[in-house]
Amino acid sequence: MINTQHSLRCAVRLEALPHRIGQVRRIVSAQLRYWELEQLLDTTLLGITELLANVHRHAQPDKQCTVELSYDRGRLTVSVTDNDPRPPSIALGTDALDTSGRGLAMLAALSDGWGTRPNADGDGKVVWFTLARRTPTVAPLHTSAPVRPATVMLGKRGLPVAASLA
Repeated sequence: MINTQHSLRCAVRLEALPHRIGQVRRIVSAQLRYWELEQLLDTTLLGITELLANVHRHAQPDKQCTVELSYDRGRLTVSVTDNDPRPPSIALGTDALDTSGRGLAMLAALSDGWGTRPNADGDGKVVWFTLARRTPTVAPLHTSAPVRPATVMLGKRGLPVAASLA
């Protein structure tokens, strides 16, 4: 098991072009598996894809960006930094036939939190989302007591009239 007493961090710098987005998804997938955070994989990849697609579609003057993953105390934070200072916004009133405009609303619904802030240089922005590592809530399949088969007696109409454990 990975030691999660310390903060974990990984960053990838890229140009947000469609073929690079697939490469980053593979890198992030490998990193989350290494950190043993497979349960966060699908939502993380969906969020990264959305944020990188937004950089590709909207960022000016260039498509340079950095994807950063950090994991600390049960929480994964995913950040995408680009050189465009304009903050993203959730599109309101999208039509059912619109082919875009729902990504940030989806990210807000799937993540534990998201937001934006100016980058360290002040000439761009950071868009981030967080996901909490959840502990499994499924009970173990084994029990301490043996399971006995049940006997069901059916009446004339095929309905159960009595049941007992064998």
